[in-house]
Amino acid sequence: MLKPVSIHDLTPGMYVNGVLEQKGDLKVKSKGLVKTQQTINGLKDKGVLMVEVDYAKSKLPEPMQAPPKGETSSSPAQAPLSAQMERAEQLTLQAKTIQREFFQKIKENGHAELYAMQDLSLDVIDCVIECPHTLSCLALLNRADNYYFEHSLNCSTLMAMFANHLEFDKECIEDLSFAALVMDIGMANVPMDIINKKGKLTKPEMDVVSTHVDIGLDIIERCGEVSHIVREVIFAHHERCDGSGYPDQKAEDELSQYVKMAAIVDSYDAMTRDRPYRKALSPTKALQEMLVDDAYDRQLVQSFIQCLGVHPVGSLVKLDNDRLGIVIRANKKQPLKPTVITFYHVKSAHYSETKIYDLRKTDTQIESSVRPEEFNINLQKFFKEVLVNNLD
Repeated sequence: MLKPVSIHDLTPGMYVNGVLEQKGDLKVKSKGLVKTQQTINGLKDKGVLMVEVDYAKSKLPEPMQAPPKGETSSSPAQAPLSAQMERAEQLTLQAKTIQREFFQKIKENGHAELYAMQDLSLDVIDCVIECPHTLSCLALLNRADNYYFEHSLNCSTLMAMFANHLEFDKECIEDLSFAALVMDIGMANVPMDIINKKGKLTKPEMDVVSTHVDIGLDIIERCGEVSHIVREVIFAHHERCDGSGYPDQKAEDELSQYVKMAAIVDSYDAMTRDRPYRKALSPTKALQEMLVDDAYDRQLVQSFIQCLGVHPVGSLVKLDNDRLGIVIRANKKQPLKPTVITFYHVKSAHYSETKIYDLRKTDTQIESSVRPEEFNINLQKFFKEVLVNNLD
């Protein structure tokens, strides 16, 4: 059912079939599901006055209904792990397509509409809320075919988890998730020989890399209107509390909480992924190093650890019974005692029958966090083909 709707009555969840009336010379051809108020504000800024809404394609919230007398409402049961992982994988593939199209438009035209990227960050938040830890778990299992596409999605995921853990309001979580998704967009202008260099960067090369924050901010501001939080995170996410960052070498008291959070999620994801100049650290080792590094806000790092767990979901651990396992559930009250599924015996160097250990209920403990490469294990293949099926 198609109906004309004033721009002032347009709400998130409505499907815009086309623009009916607008002022100004810039012709807007918008079509699709409106997911954010930012999208509506962008249409207003471009002079859109009236749009055509397709209510059949709209996804408006159902009216709240009171439960029958004598019954109480309850939260829906969480989807099986296999369904959660499938959704996370689909979102990851969708994200790569959206990001590639966004980067391509910027390279061709110097700018691109922000709507698709903003909607992507909202999808990330939805997945984080509805399927806790699956995206971050998938990030640890996957190996990037394009580092910066993977990195930006991972940072958006981690930032949404972190902001939600700190109980920020909805608008702030949306801004931070989107900011993390686009904060390295300026890296598109850095030469590939510098990005892929295996050794330490020279001072001139480092100067080139550091320009990506200025370039990124300029690109985003040409693409559309964004909040102060988004601009601040893009420009300052490489600043550090000890003054060792860039571009302005600001110190801790000059940095906002949002920038400090961005520095943590950006560094954590980078540290836990293979790079041309060094091997990835285990998640636990990365968190340990950040906790004692004056470059990061120590209290926020502690909060980040509480958010992810000492041994984050998806990380590989060695138990004191010589078994290797994957952390499948965190334990907020006892972070050193997550739930682990084992699949490999270290001494015999063979795969073993899978077994689930709830470390709260056994004397078996985690001995160390390890990397799959240490044992020549295809962790991604095991997780998808064995572990998920064992937990549904």
